[in-house]
Amino acid sequence: MAQITILAVGIAAAALLLMPLLTFAGRPAALGDVTSPAPTPMGVPTCLPGRQDERTKSIIIGVACGTGLVLLALIAFLVFNKFKHRRAQMSEGKYFQRNRGQLLRQLASQRADVSEKMIMTLKELEKATNNFDQGHEIGSGGHGTVYKGILPDLHVIAIKKPKTVSQRETDEFINEAAILSQINHKNVVKLYGCCLETEVPLLVYEFISNGTLRDHLHVEGPISLSWDDRLRIATETARSLAYLHSGTLIPIIHGDIKPANILLDDTLTTKIADFGTSRYIPLEKSGLTTMVQGTLGYVDPVYLHTGHLTAKSDVYSFGAMLIELMTRKKPFDYMASEDNILVEHFATLFAEGNLSLILDPQVMNEGGNLIEEIAGIAVACVKLRRRERPTMREVELRLQVAQSSKGFKADVNTIVDSLLHRDERIREGLTSRQYSMEEEFMLSARYPR
Repeated sequence: MAQITILAVGIAAAALLLMPLLTFAGRPAALGDVTSPAPTPMGVPTCLPGRQDERTKSIIIGVACGTGLVLLALIAFLVFNKFKHRRAQMSEGKYFQRNRGQLLRQLASQRADVSEKMIMTLKELEKATNNFDQGHEIGSGGHGTVYKGILPDLHVIAIKKPKTVSQRETDEFINEAAILSQINHKNVVKLYGCCLETEVPLLVYEFISNGTLRDHLHVEGPISLSWDDRLRIATETARSLAYLHSGTLIPIIHGDIKPANILLDDTLTTKIADFGTSRYIPLEKSGLTTMVQGTLGYVDPVYLHTGHLTAKSDVYSFGAMLIELMTRKKPFDYMASEDNILVEHFATLFAEGNLSLILDPQVMNEGGNLIEEIAGIAVACVKLRRRERPTMREVELRLQVAQSSKGFKADVNTIVDSLLHRDERIREGLTSRQYSMEEEFMLSARYPR
Protein backbone atom coordinates (compact mmCIF):
# COMPACT_ATOMS: atom_id res chain seq x y z
CA MET A 1 0.00 0.00 0.00
CA ALA A 2 2.83 2.38 0.86
CA GLN A 3 4.45 1.74 -2.52
CA ILE A 4 1.17 2.61 -4.36
CA THR A 5 0.92 5.87 -2.38
CA ILE A 6 4.49 6.83 -3.31
CA LEU A 7 3.79 6.12 -6.98
CA ALA A 8 0.60 8.25 -6.90
CA VAL A 9 2.48 11.16 -5.33
CA GLY A 10 5.16 10.83 -8.02
CA ILE A 11 2.60 10.97 -10.83
CA ALA A 12 0.90 14.01 -9.26
CA ALA A 13 4.25 15.78 -8.98
CA ALA A 14 4.99 15.05 -12.62
CA ALA A 15 1.61 16.47 -13.63
CA LEU A 16 2.23 19.68 -11.68
CA LEU A 17 5.60 20.10 -13.36
CA LEU A 18 4.13 19.61 -16.83
CA MET A 19 1.04 21.79 -16.39
CA PRO A 20 2.71 25.22 -16.96
CA LEU A 21 4.40 23.99 -20.10
CA LEU A 22 1.20 22.57 -21.55
CA THR A 23 -0.77 25.71 -20.61
CA PHE A 24 1.79 27.97 -22.29
CA ALA A 25 1.82 25.82 -25.42
CA GLY A 26 -1.96 25.80 -25.83
CA ARG A 27 -2.77 29.41 -24.68
CA PRO A 28 -4.63 31.59 -27.30
CA ALA A 29 -2.89 34.86 -28.19
CA ALA A 30 -4.27 38.19 -26.89
CA LEU A 31 -5.76 40.71 -29.34
CA GLY A 32 -2.84 43.02 -28.91
CA ASP A 33 -0.51 40.26 -29.89
CA VAL A 34 -1.94 39.85 -33.39
CA THR A 35 0.55 41.44 -35.72
CA SER A 36 1.65 40.76 -39.23
CA PRO A 37 5.06 39.27 -39.62
CA ALA A 38 7.78 41.63 -40.79
CA PRO A 39 8.08 41.52 -44.56
CA THR A 40 11.16 40.18 -46.14
CA PRO A 41 13.19 42.28 -48.52
CA MET A 42 11.19 40.73 -51.34
CA GLY A 43 7.94 41.60 -49.56
CA VAL A 44 7.04 37.98 -48.72
CA PRO A 45 6.19 36.96 -45.10
CA THR A 46 8.72 34.55 -43.48
CA CYS A 47 6.02 32.25 -42.05
CA LEU A 48 2.34 32.20 -41.44
CA PRO A 49 1.45 32.93 -37.79
CA GLY A 50 -0.68 29.80 -37.30
CA ARG A 51 2.00 27.42 -38.49
CA GLN A 52 4.70 28.98 -36.31
CA ASP A 53 2.50 28.63 -33.21
CA GLU A 54 1.72 24.99 -34.02
CA ARG A 55 5.40 24.18 -34.53
CA THR A 56 6.38 25.83 -31.22
CA LYS A 57 3.51 24.06 -29.48
CA SER A 58 4.63 20.67 -30.85
CA ILE A 59 8.22 21.20 -29.70
CA ILE A 60 7.15 22.23 -26.20
CA ILE A 61 4.72 19.31 -25.88
CA GLY A 62 7.38 16.86 -27.11
CA VAL A 63 9.97 18.14 -24.65
CA ALA A 64 7.43 18.17 -21.83
CA CYS A 65 6.23 14.64 -22.55
CA GLY A 66 9.80 13.34 -22.81
CA THR A 67 10.73 15.01 -19.53
CA GLY A 68 7.60 13.62 -17.91
CA LEU A 69 8.31 10.09 -19.09
CA VAL A 70 11.89 10.26 -17.80
CA LEU A 71 10.62 11.60 -14.49
CA LEU A 72 7.99 8.88 -14.23
CA ALA A 73 10.58 6.20 -15.08
CA LEU A 74 12.91 7.59 -12.40
CA ILE A 75 10.13 7.63 -9.83
CA ALA A 76 9.13 4.08 -10.75
CA PHE A 77 12.76 2.93 -10.43
CA LEU A 78 13.12 4.56 -7.02
CA VAL A 79 9.83 3.07 -5.86
CA PHE A 80 10.85 -0.40 -7.08
CA ASN A 81 14.22 -0.20 -5.32
CA LYS A 82 12.55 1.04 -2.16
CA PHE A 83 10.06 -1.81 -2.33
CA LYS A 84 12.79 -4.37 -3.03
CA HIS A 85 14.96 -3.10 -0.17
CA ARG A 86 11.99 -3.01 2.20
CA ARG A 87 10.98 -6.54 1.23
CA ALA A 88 14.56 -7.79 1.74
CA GLN A 89 14.65 -6.12 5.15
CA MET A 90 11.33 -7.69 6.10
CA SER A 91 12.57 -11.14 4.97
CA GLU A 92 15.85 -10.74 6.85
CA GLY A 93 13.95 -9.66 9.94
CA LYS A 94 11.52 -12.56 9.64
CA TYR A 95 14.32 -15.12 9.17
CA PHE A 96 16.34 -13.57 12.00
CA GLN A 97 13.46 -13.78 14.46
CA ARG A 98 12.57 -17.33 13.43
CA ASN A 99 16.14 -18.67 13.42
CA ARG A 100 17.11 -16.82 16.59
CA GLY A 101 14.04 -18.16 18.36
CA GLN A 102 14.78 -21.71 17.23
CA LEU A 103 18.44 -21.40 18.26
CA LEU A 104 17.62 -19.95 21.67
CA ARG A 105 15.02 -22.66 22.32
CA GLN A 106 17.58 -25.35 21.57
CA LEU A 107 20.26 -23.65 23.66
CA ALA A 108 17.86 -23.24 26.56
CA SER A 109 16.90 -26.91 26.40
CA GLN A 110 20.59 -27.84 26.61
CA ARG A 111 21.42 -25.25 29.31
CA ALA A 112 23.95 -23.69 26.96
CA ASP A 113 24.44 -20.07 25.96
CA VAL A 114 25.55 -18.07 22.96
CA SER A 115 27.11 -14.63 23.12
CA GLU A 116 25.52 -11.78 21.19
CA LYS A 117 28.99 -11.24 19.71
CA MET A 118 28.50 -14.51 17.82
CA ILE A 119 25.55 -13.07 15.86
CA MET A 120 26.93 -11.64 12.61
CA THR A 121 25.10 -9.65 9.92
CA LEU A 122 24.69 -10.72 6.33
CA LYS A 123 26.38 -7.50 5.18
CA GLU A 124 29.49 -8.37 7.20
CA LEU A 125 29.76 -11.78 5.55
CA GLU A 126 29.01 -10.47 2.05
CA LYS A 127 31.77 -7.90 2.45
CA ALA A 128 34.17 -10.54 3.79
CA THR A 129 33.60 -12.79 0.76
CA ASN A 130 33.00 -10.17 -1.97
CA ASN A 131 29.33 -11.21 -2.12
CA PHE A 132 30.23 -14.91 -1.90
CA ASP A 133 32.33 -14.70 -5.02
CA GLN A 134 33.32 -18.04 -6.54
CA GLY A 135 36.97 -17.12 -6.08
CA HIS A 136 36.45 -17.34 -2.31
CA GLU A 137 35.05 -20.89 -2.48
CA ILE A 138 37.36 -23.37 -0.73
CA GLY A 139 35.23 -26.50 -0.46
CA SER A 140 31.89 -28.11 -1.04
CA GLY A 141 30.07 -31.00 0.60
CA GLY A 142 26.67 -32.53 1.04
CA HIS A 143 25.50 -29.85 3.45
CA GLY A 144 26.84 -26.73 1.79
CA THR A 145 29.61 -24.69 0.22
CA VAL A 146 32.43 -23.24 2.31
CA TYR A 147 33.86 -19.79 1.55
CA LYS A 148 36.99 -18.11 2.84
CA GLY A 149 36.41 -14.61 4.18
CA ILE A 150 38.44 -11.79 5.70
CA LEU A 151 36.90 -9.57 8.37
CA PRO A 152 37.79 -5.86 8.75
CA ASP A 153 40.20 -6.77 11.58
CA LEU A 154 41.97 -9.07 9.05
CA HIS A 155 40.75 -12.17 10.87
CA VAL A 156 40.41 -15.06 8.39
CA ILE A 157 37.20 -17.08 8.65
CA ALA A 158 35.39 -19.92 6.89
CA ILE A 159 31.68 -19.52 6.13
CA LYS A 160 29.42 -22.48 5.41
CA LYS A 161 26.50 -21.59 3.14
CA PRO A 162 23.77 -24.18 2.44
CA LYS A 163 23.32 -25.55 -1.06
CA THR A 164 19.59 -26.04 -0.70
CA VAL A 165 16.87 -24.30 1.27
CA SER A 166 14.74 -26.65 3.33
CA GLN A 167 13.55 -27.10 6.88
CA ARG A 168 15.93 -30.02 7.26
CA GLU A 169 18.91 -27.85 6.31
CA THR A 170 17.74 -25.15 8.72
CA ASP A 171 17.39 -27.68 11.54
CA GLU A 172 20.87 -29.10 10.89
CA PHE A 173 22.56 -25.67 10.75
CA ILE A 174 20.80 -24.57 13.95
CA ASN A 175 21.76 -27.88 15.55
CA GLU A 176 25.42 -27.42 14.61
CA ALA A 177 25.48 -23.85 15.94
CA ALA A 178 23.94 -24.95 19.23
CA ILE A 179 26.36 -27.85 19.70
CA LEU A 180 29.56 -26.06 18.70
CA SER A 181 28.72 -23.04 20.85
CA GLN A 182 29.28 -25.15 23.98
CA ILE A 183 32.39 -27.07 22.85
CA ASN A 184 35.87 -25.88 23.70
CA HIS A 185 38.48 -28.40 22.60
CA LYS A 186 41.69 -27.87 20.65
CA ASN A 187 40.85 -30.75 18.29
CA VAL A 188 37.33 -29.53 17.45
CA VAL A 189 36.84 -26.74 14.92
CA LYS A 190 35.86 -23.50 16.64
CA LEU A 191 32.57 -21.76 15.81
CA TYR A 192 33.07 -17.98 15.68
CA GLY A 193 29.50 -17.04 14.97
CA CYS A 194 26.44 -17.36 12.78
CA CYS A 195 24.22 -15.21 10.58
CA LEU A 196 20.49 -15.65 11.22
CA GLU A 197 19.23 -13.24 8.53
CA THR A 198 19.01 -15.83 5.74
CA GLU A 199 16.38 -18.54 5.36
CA VAL A 200 18.97 -21.13 6.35
CA PRO A 201 21.54 -19.70 8.82
CA LEU A 202 25.16 -19.21 7.76
CA LEU A 203 27.83 -20.63 10.08
CA VAL A 204 31.20 -18.94 10.62
CA TYR A 205 34.21 -20.98 11.77
CA GLU A 206 37.90 -20.55 12.37
CA PHE A 207 39.73 -20.97 9.07
CA ILE A 208 41.67 -24.25 8.90
CA SER A 209 44.23 -23.87 6.14
CA ASN A 210 45.45 -27.35 5.24
CA GLY A 211 42.46 -29.23 3.87
CA THR A 212 41.09 -32.54 5.11
CA LEU A 213 42.56 -35.87 6.15
CA ARG A 214 41.04 -37.36 3.00
CA ASP A 215 42.99 -34.88 0.86
CA HIS A 216 46.30 -35.80 2.50
CA LEU A 217 45.73 -39.55 2.70
CA HIS A 218 44.53 -40.21 -0.83
CA VAL A 219 47.19 -38.43 -2.85
CA GLU A 220 48.61 -39.62 -6.13
CA GLY A 221 51.73 -41.73 -5.83
CA PRO A 222 53.03 -44.29 -3.33
CA ILE A 223 53.93 -41.87 -0.51
CA SER A 224 51.23 -40.36 1.66
CA LEU A 225 51.13 -39.24 5.30
CA SER A 226 53.85 -40.79 7.43
CA TRP A 227 52.93 -43.58 9.83
CA ASP A 228 53.69 -41.32 12.81
CA ASP A 229 51.38 -38.60 11.46
CA ARG A 230 48.59 -41.10 10.83
CA LEU A 231 48.90 -42.47 14.34
CA ARG A 232 48.95 -39.01 15.90
CA ILE A 233 45.91 -37.89 13.89
CA ALA A 234 44.05 -41.03 14.95
CA THR A 235 44.94 -40.39 18.60
CA GLU A 236 43.84 -36.74 18.45
CA THR A 237 40.56 -37.76 16.83
CA ALA A 238 39.97 -40.42 19.49
CA ARG A 239 40.74 -37.89 22.24
CA SER A 240 38.25 -35.36 20.90
CA LEU A 241 35.53 -38.02 20.50
CA ALA A 242 36.15 -39.20 24.06
CA TYR A 243 35.69 -35.58 25.14
CA LEU A 244 32.40 -35.29 23.24
CA HIS A 245 31.10 -38.54 24.73
CA SER A 246 32.06 -37.97 28.35
CA GLY A 247 33.70 -34.57 28.83
CA THR A 248 30.82 -32.22 28.01
CA LEU A 249 27.83 -31.26 30.15
CA ILE A 250 25.57 -33.39 27.97
CA PRO A 251 27.10 -36.24 25.90
CA ILE A 252 27.36 -35.51 22.17
CA ILE A 253 27.44 -38.09 19.37
CA HIS A 254 29.12 -36.77 16.23
CA GLY A 255 27.33 -39.16 13.87
CA ASP A 256 29.50 -38.79 10.76
CA ILE A 257 33.16 -39.46 11.52
CA LYS A 258 35.20 -39.89 8.32
CA PRO A 259 38.43 -38.46 6.82
CA ALA A 260 36.49 -35.78 4.92
CA ASN A 261 35.29 -34.35 8.25
CA ILE A 262 38.74 -34.25 9.82
CA LEU A 263 40.41 -30.92 9.05
CA LEU A 264 44.17 -30.39 9.38
CA ASP A 265 45.99 -27.15 10.09
CA ASP A 266 49.51 -26.16 9.01
CA THR A 267 51.06 -28.48 11.61
CA LEU A 268 48.68 -31.34 10.68
CA THR A 269 46.84 -30.90 13.98
CA THR A 270 43.39 -32.50 13.91
CA LYS A 271 40.18 -30.46 13.92
CA ILE A 272 36.90 -32.41 13.85
CA ALA A 273 34.26 -30.60 11.79
CA ASP A 274 30.70 -30.92 10.42
CA PHE A 275 28.36 -31.34 13.40
CA GLY A 276 25.15 -31.00 11.37
CA THR A 277 24.10 -34.59 12.09
CA SER A 278 25.38 -34.61 15.68
CA ARG A 279 23.00 -35.32 18.53
CA TYR A 280 22.81 -34.76 22.27
CA ILE A 281 22.26 -37.90 24.33
CA PRO A 282 20.11 -37.32 27.44
CA LEU A 283 22.06 -38.07 30.61
CA GLU A 284 19.63 -40.76 31.72
CA LYS A 285 19.86 -42.60 28.38
CA SER A 286 22.56 -44.44 26.46
CA GLY A 287 21.28 -43.44 23.03
CA LEU A 288 18.30 -42.26 21.02
CA THR A 289 16.34 -43.32 17.97
CA THR A 290 16.57 -40.94 15.05
CA MET A 291 16.46 -40.79 11.26
CA VAL A 292 19.55 -42.56 9.93
CA GLN A 293 22.23 -40.17 8.69
CA GLY A 294 25.90 -40.61 7.93
CA THR A 295 28.11 -41.99 5.17
CA LEU A 296 27.98 -45.53 3.86
CA GLY A 297 31.11 -47.44 4.69
CA TYR A 298 31.53 -45.55 7.96
CA VAL A 299 28.04 -45.73 9.44
CA ASP A 300 27.39 -48.23 12.24
CA PRO A 301 25.46 -51.24 10.79
CA VAL A 302 23.33 -51.47 13.94
CA TYR A 303 22.37 -47.81 13.63
CA LEU A 304 21.76 -48.28 9.91
CA HIS A 305 19.24 -51.06 10.52
CA THR A 306 17.59 -49.85 13.74
CA GLY A 307 17.98 -46.06 13.74
CA HIS A 308 19.32 -46.31 17.31
CA LEU A 309 22.30 -43.97 17.72
CA THR A 310 24.79 -44.39 20.60
CA ALA A 311 28.37 -43.48 21.42
CA LYS A 312 29.34 -46.91 20.08
CA SER A 313 28.15 -45.71 16.65
CA ASP A 314 30.98 -43.17 16.65
CA VAL A 315 33.34 -45.95 17.77
CA TYR A 316 32.45 -48.00 14.68
CA SER A 317 32.96 -45.01 12.36
CA PHE A 318 36.32 -44.30 13.98
CA GLY A 319 37.36 -47.94 13.49
CA ALA A 320 36.46 -47.76 9.80
CA MET A 321 38.54 -44.58 9.49
CA LEU A 322 41.48 -46.20 11.32
CA ILE A 323 41.36 -49.10 8.86
CA GLU A 324 41.39 -46.58 6.01
CA LEU A 325 44.47 -44.93 7.55
CA MET A 326 46.25 -48.30 7.57
CA THR A 327 45.23 -49.43 4.08
CA ARG A 328 44.68 -46.19 2.09
CA LYS A 329 41.52 -47.80 0.76
CA LYS A 330 38.11 -46.11 0.95
CA PRO A 331 35.43 -48.16 2.76
CA PHE A 332 32.60 -47.06 0.49
CA ASP A 333 34.19 -48.15 -2.80
CA TYR A 334 36.33 -51.11 -1.72
CA MET A 335 34.86 -54.56 -2.33
CA ALA A 336 37.09 -57.59 -1.77
CA SER A 337 34.27 -59.77 -3.02
CA GLU A 338 30.60 -59.40 -3.84
CA ASP A 339 29.52 -59.02 -0.19
CA ASN A 340 32.81 -58.38 1.60
CA ILE A 341 33.32 -54.70 2.42
CA LEU A 342 36.62 -53.24 3.62
CA VAL A 343 36.08 -53.53 7.40
CA GLU A 344 34.97 -57.16 7.14
CA HIS A 345 37.84 -58.12 4.86
CA PHE A 346 40.35 -56.35 7.13
CA ALA A 347 39.01 -58.17 10.21
CA THR A 348 39.18 -61.52 8.40
CA LEU A 349 42.79 -60.98 7.30
CA PHE A 350 43.71 -59.83 10.82
CA ALA A 351 42.30 -63.03 12.30
CA GLU A 352 44.18 -65.09 9.70
CA GLY A 353 47.45 -63.21 10.24
CA ASN A 354 47.51 -62.02 6.63
CA LEU A 355 47.32 -58.24 7.06
CA SER A 356 50.18 -57.77 4.60
CA LEU A 357 47.71 -58.55 1.81
CA ILE A 358 45.76 -55.37 2.48
CA LEU A 359 48.02 -52.89 4.30
CA ASP A 360 49.43 -49.80 2.63
CA PRO A 361 53.07 -50.63 1.71
CA GLN A 362 54.17 -47.40 3.40
CA VAL A 363 52.60 -48.61 6.66
CA MET A 364 54.37 -51.96 6.26
CA ASN A 365 57.70 -50.13 5.94
CA GLU A 366 57.19 -47.60 8.74
CA GLY A 367 54.79 -49.25 11.20
CA GLY A 368 57.11 -51.82 12.75
CA ASN A 369 55.81 -53.78 15.72
CA LEU A 370 52.94 -51.33 16.31
CA ILE A 371 50.99 -52.56 13.28
CA GLU A 372 49.42 -55.55 15.06
CA GLU A 373 48.47 -53.48 18.09
CA ILE A 374 46.82 -50.69 16.06
CA ALA A 375 45.09 -53.18 13.76
CA GLY A 376 43.70 -54.92 16.84
CA ILE A 377 42.24 -51.63 18.07
CA ALA A 378 40.60 -51.02 14.68
CA VAL A 379 39.09 -54.52 14.56
CA ALA A 380 37.70 -54.13 18.09
CA CYS A 381 36.01 -50.86 17.08
CA VAL A 382 34.13 -52.41 14.13
CA LYS A 383 32.72 -55.46 15.88
CA LEU A 384 29.09 -56.02 14.98
CA ARG A 385 27.97 -56.38 18.60
CA ARG A 386 28.08 -52.95 20.19
CA ARG A 387 28.79 -54.26 23.67
CA GLU A 388 32.04 -55.78 22.37
CA ARG A 389 33.32 -52.44 21.10
CA PRO A 390 35.53 -50.34 23.40
CA THR A 391 34.62 -46.82 24.48
CA MET A 392 36.40 -43.92 22.81
CA ARG A 393 38.24 -43.26 26.07
CA GLU A 394 39.60 -46.82 25.97
CA VAL A 395 40.58 -46.35 22.32
CA GLU A 396 42.34 -43.08 23.13
CA LEU A 397 44.31 -44.70 25.97
CA ARG A 398 45.27 -47.75 23.90
CA LEU A 399 46.57 -45.53 21.11
CA GLN A 400 48.51 -43.39 23.58
CA VAL A 401 50.02 -46.42 25.30
CA ALA A 402 50.91 -48.02 21.96
CA GLN A 403 52.80 -44.90 20.86
CA SER A 404 54.50 -44.43 24.22
CA SER A 405 55.52 -48.06 24.59
CA LYS A 406 58.42 -47.80 22.15
CA GLY A 407 61.41 -49.09 24.08
CA PHE A 408 59.27 -50.32 26.97
CA LYS A 409 58.12 -53.82 27.72
CA ALA A 410 54.71 -53.25 29.17
CA ASP A 411 51.32 -54.92 29.35
CA VAL A 412 49.05 -52.57 27.39
CA ASN A 413 45.88 -54.01 28.91
CA THR A 414 47.21 -53.55 32.44
CA ILE A 415 48.20 -49.93 31.82
CA VAL A 416 44.87 -49.08 30.17
CA ASP A 417 42.94 -50.72 33.02
CA SER A 418 44.99 -48.71 35.50
CA LEU A 419 44.28 -45.45 33.68
CA LEU A 420 40.56 -46.20 33.41
CA HIS A 421 40.47 -47.03 37.13
CA ARG A 422 42.17 -43.70 37.83
CA ASP A 423 39.54 -41.90 35.72
CA GLU A 424 36.80 -43.53 37.77
CA ARG A 425 38.37 -42.52 41.07
CA ILE A 426 38.81 -38.92 39.85
CA ARG A 427 35.13 -38.77 38.83
CA GLU A 428 34.15 -40.06 42.27
CA GLY A 429 36.40 -37.49 43.92
CA LEU A 430 38.47 -40.14 45.68
CA THR A 431 41.80 -38.94 44.31
CA SER A 432 43.34 -36.13 42.31
CA ARG A 433 46.62 -37.96 41.67
CA GLN A 434 47.50 -38.25 37.99
CA TYR A 435 50.48 -40.16 36.67
CA SER A 436 52.45 -39.53 33.53
CA MET A 437 52.51 -42.24 30.89
CA GLU A 438 56.07 -43.15 31.91
CA GLU A 439 54.98 -43.55 35.54
CA GLU A 440 52.17 -45.81 34.43
CA PHE A 441 54.69 -48.01 32.61
CA MET A 442 56.80 -48.26 35.75
CA LEU A 443 53.77 -49.08 37.88
CA SER A 444 52.62 -51.71 35.40
CA ALA A 445 55.88 -53.58 35.88
CA ARG A 446 54.82 -54.32 39.46
CA TYR A 447 51.57 -55.98 38.41
CA PRO A 448 51.61 -59.78 38.10
CA ARG A 449 51.46 -61.06 34.52
